[in-house]
Formats: sequence, structure tokens, C-alpha cells
Amino acid sequence: MRLSQTMKISGLVQGVGFRPFLYRLAQRYELKGSVCNTGSGVQLQLEGEAEQIECFVEAMRAELPPLSRIDTLSRSSTAWHGYETFSISKTQSHQTKRTLISADIGICETCLSEMQDPANRRYNYPFINCTDCGPRYSIMQGLPYDREKTSMRFFPLCAACEREYANPSDRRFHAEAISCFECGPRLRLCGRDGGLLCEGIKAIEMASMALLEGKILALKGLGGFHLLCDATNSEAVLQLRQKKQREAKPFAVMFADIDSLRNFAEITAGEEALICSKEKPIVIVQKKENLLLSGHISPGIERIGVFLPYTPLHHLVLQKVGRPLVASSANRKDEPILTQSAAVTERLGDMVDLVLEHEREIVNASDDSVMQTVDEKSVFLRMARGFAPKSIKLPFKSKKTILALGAQQKSTISLIFEDTLIISPHIGDLGSVEAFDCFERTIENLQKFYDLKADIIVCDMHPEYDTSRWAQKQKEDNPALALLRVQHHYAHILAVKAEQGLRGKVLGFAFDGSGYADDGTIWGSEVMIADERGYERQFSLRPFRLIGAEKAIKEPRRSALSWLFEELSLEELLVSDLAAVAEFSHEELTLLHTAWHKGINSPYSSSMGRLFDAVASLAGIVQVSSFEGESGLKMEAYVDEKITQSFSFDLHDGQIDTASMLREILCLSEAGEIISMFFNTLVEIISDVSRKHPELPLLFSGGVFQNKTLVRMIMKRCAQMKRSCYFQHETAINDGGISLGQAWFALHNQ
Repeated sequence: MRLSQTMKISGLVQGVGFRPFLYRLAQRYELKGSVCNTGSGVQLQLEGEAEQIECFVEAMRAELPPLSRIDTLSRSSTAWHGYETFSISKTQSHQTKRTLISADIGICETCLSEMQDPANRRYNYPFINCTDCGPRYSIMQGLPYDREKTSMRFFPLCAACEREYANPSDRRFHAEAISCFECGPRLRLCGRDGGLLCEGIKAIEMASMALLEGKILALKGLGGFHLLCDATNSEAVLQLRQKKQREAKPFAVMFADIDSLRNFAEITAGEEALICSKEKPIVIVQKKENLLLSGHISPGIERIGVFLPYTPLHHLVLQKVGRPLVASSANRKDEPILTQSAAVTERLGDMVDLVLEHEREIVNASDDSVMQTVDEKSVFLRMARGFAPKSIKLPFKSKKTILALGAQQKSTISLIFEDTLIISPHIGDLGSVEAFDCFERTIENLQKFYDLKADIIVCDMHPEYDTSRWAQKQKEDNPALALLRVQHHYAHILAVKAEQGLRGKVLGFAFDGSGYADDGTIWGSEVMIADERGYERQFSLRPFRLIGAEKAIKEPRRSALSWLFEELSLEELLVSDLAAVAEFSHEELTLLHTAWHKGINSPYSSSMGRLFDAVASLAGIVQVSSFEGESGLKMEAYVDEKITQSFSFDLHDGQIDTASMLREILCLSEAGEIISMFFNTLVEIISDVSRKHPELPLLFSGGVFQNKTLVRMIMKRCAQMKRSCYFQHETAINDGGISLGQAWFALHNQ
């Protein structure tokens, strides 16, 4: 029986080789018709035998191109048209734009082989790509995803590229970013003042020579610039640290290939799979003892962030240099990654020696993704290039358009329309004008892509967050706009529910540095029974003062001192030999005790992050932090699994009382024993609280659960207790996931 059908397909179906894939299937099953991009995805007309059409649909679902995803497929019968062939038609113009945005993808093996083949016309071409790889989101200016709506529209195709672009059997058919030496962007090497030095392959050769000489190079990647230097040259690495004012925070290292990477790091099968994936994230792995890499890359830390080159240009530079390279985001502290060469010259001219750039504009910034594995399960520390924008299919359609603004740190935004939720790439900490500009551009671009304006805006409860102020301004300018405020730790728990698709009540553990609470205090160790309608706070740490407020976040010794003031008198501390106390003079101790006692610039907090700081300080590991999370990261190296004892604690009146823990810590002198028992104690606290609610699944979110050792211990204990436990594996577990939780709340409370 002959049929004529129209199929409408939504999902990741544009810019991923989906239409040529359908063309090849139509040829296989001898079907006629046409396919075209639309504002909501792809529309397909098929005519032929009913049995062949069903085979076509089965094969379409089973053999999807690697970057594509089908979310919905609707089919309807239509009148017989009498198509003589199967063709790929031009994009239909639609007012409604709902197709999903594809993230940028690292160079595929086929393109890499062509680039390394002297007989290929794209030999050593630094912008080689096809439908399976290359830039997407970073060059996108609008939807549907067609060349004229990308920054490649400024580069008309030459005759050879045009033939590939127009040939449905070619893997570069409608690969919107394709080009070659004849028609593509030019590569240029400039001095720190922006002056042109050379172009083309000569630019790569000269830049590579400079790296070998110990120079710092700014290189334009997919979503922004990298700062590169020779990872085996300690003087160069130290110079980059000093110029970037990055005292001790680890650098990531880019290796030419997985074999060379293995010489410097211990990697598991799961880590290798992530490192070699098409997204090419930075993956945190165990360092090997190797004298070749500079000790200044991750001082005092046994782990290192590693990744492989993901653009042709990175590959070409690494091949020329023949050594691993430090690859750090090109930005100043607390600012977003830079995307324009003029900005690099202006903002980082004193930091770099040379700039290797090109003419293809980066429209949407996207930093490198950062991940780690725990028992071979992935954990996002930063979700960006390769993985974001991330789209999630919702269980039901939203009545309204929802814009969730996330937190102040590790900012992301989330957008809900109809049955789709989109999470932006990592934006960063909103502590600078430049970062907030990036935040506003991201909102503007995502809404512009879909021709949407939010009906509901969701923000954090903290009145001093820039995101909260921005939301309030939008409300003042548009009174019809609904404004929701969601408690920080509750949003953490909802983010896990959203990712895992969990229904009903859960017992959630949200442990982090800080979050504004219902009562105006600072929370940070929250145990909640929660669902989408609300939460009941069950337990949190007994609050203690943060002496110096924000200053205490950067000085673990202050958190330790506050904890000590709770249990010991000033006179006892003045004669003690504790590591934290030795950091202060007698006069400073007296002044700080007065501030603590009177509550002068010393707000109460129940922050688990600050408790980590206090223990790290008492153990003599970290007194002043040079980067966020330093205490937890360095503490991991001291955990001894042979030590099974834990400190005592009390659970009463909704509080986790650690007074007895402190007294027991003061009786110990070995850092390894203190840290091991502290980690064991956290697991015992979680276990004891969990036993009070045996019927509820356990959820964990917040920056503290970036700690690989702690998460592994929790997973092991939950397995022993035969309790279901859930962490985030596909979205950021830190504040980068807050916008997801906010959006999830608004979806269920419209």
C-alpha cells in the first residue's frame, strides 16, 4: 500500500547532519519526497510503500548521527503529491523558532586525518570541520541554524566548498562552518600591541617557536581565547601565574594525544572516555610522579586538569611545539573569557607576548567544560563548551516562558518554553562589570534565538545579588512580569530532582559555602525534606560566626578561630600552640575576639564550606585560601582509608552540634588523622540523619560535593545502607546548577 506522510521532528536536528542522513535513508528505502529545516526542527515529506516508510522510521531512530537527538516525531497522512525524487529543500521561514541549539564540538577523527594528509586540499588547514564537528553555538546569531545566520556568512564559499556544501552524499553537506584556504578566515599572529607579524602557516610556526622560548601566547579557540605556555618550563608557568594573579589555583594542561597524556597522569577507563569524547572537556585526574611537568601547575595538589586539543588550530600548534601546554582561559580574575583580539590586547596586553587570532567572530562565549569522575560516574564542575547550551525535555508543557537567573557565583541561566528547558553555558562569577555584561548578553541572545520574552523571572532570595537586583529592575519596568524568589539550597535540591526526573518528596543534603536564608541569615549545610511545592528544614550545622564576614571566606584561619572562640577562652588561646592561632598576634587575637563576642562584622553562618576551612586550618593545611575550594581539594590528599574512627557529634533541635568534634580535634596532632576522621564524621552525620527518614530517596548537591573523596565515601555508605542516592551527573553540582533548580520550581508553581 502506498502512503504519503508529513513528519515533523524536533530535537537536536539542525547543524548535525540530520537532513543528509534522512536523504541517504530515503535512497536506501526507495522513498520520494523532501526534507527542510523549519523554525521548530525538521519537516519531512515521504511518499512510497507503507512497509518501506516504517523501515525508514525504524532506521532513523536506530542510526541517528552522533550529534543529533529526536525529542518529538509527529506523523500525519497527506494527499499524494507524486514526487519524482527525494530532495533537500531550503529552510522554511517560520515565525515560531523552537529548534534546539547544538553545542560546539571538537574536531572529529576524519577531519583530523584529512588535516594531516599532505595530499588533501585542507592539509594543515586550521579551520577544517564537517557536520560531525566544529563550531555551532559559538558562531550562531539566530535560528534556524543556517550559514547566513552565523558569523561564517562573511566568507562566501569557493567553488570546491560549494560543491561539498550542496552535495547530500558529502559529509560537509550544509556544514555551515566549512571553508578552506581559498575562502575561509585568515590566521594572523600579532604582537601584544595588536600589530600584525605574519599570517597563515607562518603564524603557527612563529607562535610555536615563541612557546618553546618561554613566551605566553593568547590563542583564539572555539568559545574564547586561551593563554598558552610551555607546561615543562617552570619559569614560563610561574610568569603566567604572576601575570594572571593566580597564586596557587591549578592550571589545566593540554596534551597532543591520549598516549602522551598517559605519561603524566593516572587515568581510569571512565576518565579516558571523557577525555577522548567528542566534547573534549577538561578532566581532573591523578598526577603521576613526573619531573618534566612544572611543579607550578598544581602546587600542593595531587590532581591535575587535563584535556586534548579540540580545534584544528590547537592540534597544529601542539604538533609544532611537541610538548604539553598550559591552557588557561584568557581573562583577568573574576572576569569572563575574552572572545575578541582587540579585548585581549586591551585587557591582557601586559600578560601576553603574542596573539594568534583569526577572522571568524565568536558570537557567543563558551569557556572549557571541567569534569571529574567518581566511581566512573561523571560530575560537572563547569558545564560549558561541548555540553551547553544543554536542552532537557520536560514532562509537560509550560504555560509560560520562564527565565531563571541562577546565583551570583558560577552563574548560568535557564530558559523554559513549552516542553523545553535550556541551560546556558557557564558564565562565571558576577563580580565585575565585564562578567555582568556577559550575563546580560547571554540572556539577550537566548531570548532572541527563540523570539521569546519571559513571563516569569526567577532569582535567588539574596537581595544583594546582582541577579536579584536585575530581576527587581525588570519587575519595576514591567509590572505584569511575575517574579519568584527561590531559596538557594532548596534550588540545589530541585536541580537534582530536575536532572534525575524524580517525583515526590526527597531528603536533600545541600552543602556549600553560603546561601541566603528565609530568616536573613547565611545557610550552608541544609538537610531538607523537599518537593516541588516547598521544603521543611530538618537539620543544619549549629551556626557559628564568620569573623570579618566575606574576609572569612578567603581566610580559613578565621573560621577556625571562630570555632575555637565557641569552646575556649581568649586566655586559653593566647597561650596555645595551635596552627590557626599562631597565624595571629596577641593584639589581633584580642581584637578579633572582641569582634566575635560583640558580633561586629561577624554574621552567623551554618556553612559546611567554612567548617571544611576550619578543620583545614586546625590541621595546618590551609590558613589563607588563594582560590575557592582549596581547603577541600588539599584535604583529600590526607585521607587515609585505614583510619575508620570518626569524631562525636550531636543531633538535637534541628542542629548538627560539632562542639565535641572540636574538643576531640584539639587532642590530635597528625593532619592525616584529623582529616580522615573528619570525612568519616560527615558520612556518619549523613547516615544518622538518613535513618530518621528511611522511606525517602537521598539527594546531594552543592559545592561541597565536588569533593571526590567525600562523594565516593557517601556512595559506598548508601550502598551498604541499601538506600537510593542521587547526585547530578549531567549538570553542574555547584552553583552552576542553581538556575536549573529555580526553573524547575517555577515550572511547577506557575
